[in-house]
Amino acid sequence: MNYLPQEAKISLDVAESVLKSNDPEPLRLKKLCWSLMLLRSTGLGNALRQLIGNSIYSGPFKGMTLIKECSRPPLILGCYEHELHPVVEDIIARGYDRILNIGCSLGYYAVGFARRMPQTKVEGFDIDPGVRALFNSMVELNGVGDRVCVSGEFFGKNFETYANEKTLVFMDIEGAEEELLNPEAFPALKKMDVVVELHDVMRPGISEKILKRFEPTHTLEVIQNKNILPDISALLPPQTFLDPYDHMLLGWESRDGFTPWGVFRVKTA
Repeated sequence: MNYLPQEAKISLDVAESVLKSNDPEPLRLKKLCWSLMLLRSTGLGNALRQLIGNSIYSGPFKGMTLIKECSRPPLILGCYEHELHPVVEDIIARGYDRILNIGCSLGYYAVGFARRMPQTKVEGFDIDPGVRALFNSMVELNGVGDRVCVSGEFFGKNFETYANEKTLVFMDIEGAEEELLNPEAFPALKKMDVVVELHDVMRPGISEKILKRFEPTHTLEVIQNKNILPDISALLPPQTFLDPYDHMLLGWESRDGFTPWGVFRVKTA
């Protein structure tokens, strides 16, 4: 398996700190397993890059080039958040003047949408300056800098700036959606389609609360997370044995709780 030295060291350091902690034994075991799973997953990602290069293998963003920091197998294979793929295709078919990717991380969705929607401007927002630098690397690598930009924190009052455009809000901000997704406080949201990862794992009941807010103005769909075992048989030599543990890690997204997707589309007259 192909581990970079720094990746192995980080994993071993984490494992050592877990073993020395005062956490209850079941929690220590879980943290230790996760550390080893992350290391193995990264090694699998490096091995996949040697097989297929740096472009996404399949899925709605097939062909998009990934920076080296995008090392997780689901990203490389194109099966990342596969349960959302029909929604992604629907977004592309509907067309938007602008997409606000709030919580854009390294740019997987922002750049992916920009490549598939050449008439759409995409704005990413992330509070981490290091992440924003990597986002810009992804934008440059894929040649979409004329239509994609990134900024820091997004505030609810900023929705009004886009009130007169056909705008999609695509959001993943670890529970802070509770503060931002409030159509009464920020009326511009009443005319915007929204796709949001709902973090009940961090704030129990957040899904129900936000769904109620959008019920008067939007149709509501909730999409549950689903595990997947990617089919990579075409990438492997004949009669290759794929270890079941590795097969599981190829689709593992390291979720530790309930994080469904909410898809809210503006009701038509």
